[in-house]
Amino acid sequence: MEAVLTAEDLEAPVSSGTSLGSGEYFSRVGVGSPSKEYFMVIDTGSDVSWLQCQPCSDCYQQSDPIYTPSSSSTYSPLTCSTRECSTLEVSACRNSACLYQVSYGDGSYTVGEFVTETVSFGTSGKIPKVAIGCGHDNEGLFVGAAGLLGLGGGPLSLPSQIKATSFSYCLVDRDSPKSSSLEFNSAKPADCVTAPLIKNNKLNTFYYVGLSGFSVGGQQISVPPTLFDVDEGGSGGVIVDSGTAITRLPTQAYNSLRTAFTRLTPHLKSTTGVALFDTCYDFSSMSSVKVPTVAFHFAGGQSLDLPAKNYLIPVDSAGTYCFAFAETTSSMSIIGNVQQQGIRVHYDLARSQVAFSPNNC
Repeated sequence: MEAVLTAEDLEAPVSSGTSLGSGEYFSRVGVGSPSKEYFMVIDTGSDVSWLQCQPCSDCYQQSDPIYTPSSSSTYSPLTCSTRECSTLEVSACRNSACLYQVSYGDGSYTVGEFVTETVSFGTSGKIPKVAIGCGHDNEGLFVGAAGLLGLGGGPLSLPSQIKATSFSYCLVDRDSPKSSSLEFNSAKPADCVTAPLIKNNKLNTFYYVGLSGFSVGGQQISVPPTLFDVDEGGSGGVIVDSGTAITRLPTQAYNSLRTAFTRLTPHLKSTTGVALFDTCYDFSSMSSVKVPTVAFHFAGGQSLDLPAKNYLIPVDSAGTYCFAFAETTSSMSIIGNVQQQGIRVHYDLARSQVAFSPNNC
């Protein structure tokens, strides 16, 4: 007799990884039986969930003890003939055990066995037989976290495996010690701005949103409307990605946005660019600063005004702030987690809609 699973009201805390040296956001989830809790990066831009796993051939520093399969009674390796194994983009077989490998856009990667385990969400519930990676060789920018929760749209993602009809998270301000929550199947928040979730038939992992443009200081910026479309080959489009820090825009869109912003800020003292930012300001002698509002305009006509801290961010302790957008040579735009701070983002998978609810952590 199989238990009927509903993802009803599963909830886990979410906190900023800044204090652990990470630009990512972490959730706290339990893995194994008995359950042990781990900090996991929340990533809507990938599908496979994984955690570092003993014995390590190459593991980075994490804040929790590394997960040990032998101390969990529910650890179960997947064989190569399983549907889960054949669904992996990169897999291999060793003695009929399924091996996985996932690589990320920043060069990070994880390699190990693909297994099933029980995943627990605090006291709100636990789910048996979730397919996850047990990573023995992991490298990259995951500092502090024990692994990653894949919240993307593909069949191996956590929402897909637990058949969630929706999920939401709120990312607290980067420097906040407070925590908020990651929730599955919770109601759409009140007072929200909605945008259509768009399917890309070539890539089911990413959550594409219909973006029509931007405004700065209340003035719409002229960008060609097709600039943010997904084309027939599956490239282009705009994704909402909790696992990327800084919003990336194709050169043409970025230049238009930056020009509009600098045109309205001649009174601010500019300074040299820092790292991937080319538009920076020296606020060291100022106690408060007035800046033009930046807003996203979505297909369907609604717009989201960003708070200033979501697009002007401190890059040192000396009062240097940078305009927190960057250009990309790729045709795909990314709305990153700096721009999502303080906003509850609700992904309604059943209705293909994303809702943004400001000040809702």
